[in-house]
Amino acid sequence: MSGDAQQEFFSDGISEDIIADLSRLSELHVVARNSSFVYKKAAVSVPDAAKALGVRYVLEGSVRKAGNRVRVTAQLIDSSSGGHVWANRFDRELTDIFVVQDEITREIVTALKLKLTAGERDWMGRRRAVNVEAYELLLRGREQAWALTRSGNIAARSLTGAAIAIDPGYAAAHALIAFTHLNDYANGFAGDPEHSLRTGFELAQRVVEMDQDEPAGHLALGIAYSWRRDLDRAEAEARRGLALSPNSVELLILLANVQIFAGKPADALVTLDESTRLDPHYPDIALQFLADARFSLGHYEEAIAAIEERLARNPQSETAYALLASCYGQLGRAEEGRKAWEQALRINPDFSIDRRRRVQPFQNPEDFERRVEGLRKAGLAV
Repeated sequence: MSGDAQQEFFSDGISEDIIADLSRLSELHVVARNSSFVYKKAAVSVPDAAKALGVRYVLEGSVRKAGNRVRVTAQLIDSSSGGHVWANRFDRELTDIFVVQDEITREIVTALKLKLTAGERDWMGRRRAVNVEAYELLLRGREQAWALTRSGNIAARSLTGAAIAIDPGYAAAHALIAFTHLNDYANGFAGDPEHSLRTGFELAQRVVEMDQDEPAGHLALGIAYSWRRDLDRAEAEARRGLALSPNSVELLILLANVQIFAGKPADALVTLDESTRLDPHYPDIALQFLADARFSLGHYEEAIAAIEERLARNPQSETAYALLASCYGQLGRAEEGRKAWEQALRINPDFSIDRRRRVQPFQNPEDFERRVEGLRKAGLAV
């Protein structure tokens, strides 16, 4: 509400952090950022938004930042009655923004009469102070990193490196840098992929040593272990992160991906179902994992349905077209398979089955080879 469009990321960051804090409370089901933000500028009533998202309560508010002052308003609305359960306004120094976030969380806990576990009470009582300038740099870096592009990774490392220069002990910032290196490895963005994986792994280990209660550290370390083909440890890190943040969609999607690689696609479907319940407007990558799980179960028609839904939202996904080609091949629809493969190569002429065989950490190599078999059944020389 400052009138400065550049400050929107600050408001979004505060909202995202409050979502993350509330998500750590085991008695609450909290819809993820991605789905909540769909309604940020929409002219939708609170009851309609709540019904669409499958929740009872809606927390809404505003942030106005001016100079070194910030005003935060917040109100918790019961969608079943339209009545206010709680409301407050906070006029503070900008450096107190984290105190405000904590107060909002505590007052919601009181308003909803939640019973906190001993661990939750302990966590809420010992939050680490963060430099506001470092926090803003992290928010900007996080926005860049989750674009999942080469340029976004580079920008995120620069911004987050500046945050760490201000606050060397900022675990969440170190975790984000680890994530960017792992993203470089997974997507082939780096000239030396093995160096990216090694760097991301070592940074993620350091984050967990630095702060075992930082969910982003366990997310990064779980991703690193999965690419290192240590799937048991990858699953353990995903579950440690979920113990700290039970409603984390990112950790649930990591767990589902690990379960697919570990040869447990039926478990992955259960995990993905939970992630989409938390995030009804889920990102299109969730549909890729859904298709992968279905493919591993031999449910090729259902896998095609998920891929087509993904491509309707993201028509530039070569991985979706590659899996689609394999599905068609397994179903004996060779011509459709070849057309899908042509689309994959049109998007990425360097798309390589050999690299994916080398990188993707399937515990049972036959799970990957069945995907290659589908392409060969479509008449493709791969």
